[in-house]
Amino acid sequence: MTSISANELKTKGVAAIETALSGHTEAVVSVRGKDRFVVMDLAQYHYLRECELDAALAQTQADLATGRFVEESPDDHLKRIDALPDPAE
Repeated sequence: MTSISANELKTKGVAAIETALSGHTEAVVSVRGKDRFVVMDLAQYHYLRECELDAALAQTQADLATGRFVEESPDDHLKRIDALPDPAE
């Protein structure tokens, strides 16, 4: 994976990204010597999102096949969610 410094990005703009992505699917943007961000072509992003959705669908199908689900009314569902502990606390 190629790398772009924040300073290079600041001075060259989108051209720095285009250069870094030529022949690569992703490039790392480093800020003060530390890798902070990843940039990619929009087609690559859409491909990764599709992979995430496929994985979520497979997980859901596995949950259904093994009985890991709850059948309830919308009201019962909201009551069950309200009764869960607050993860922020």
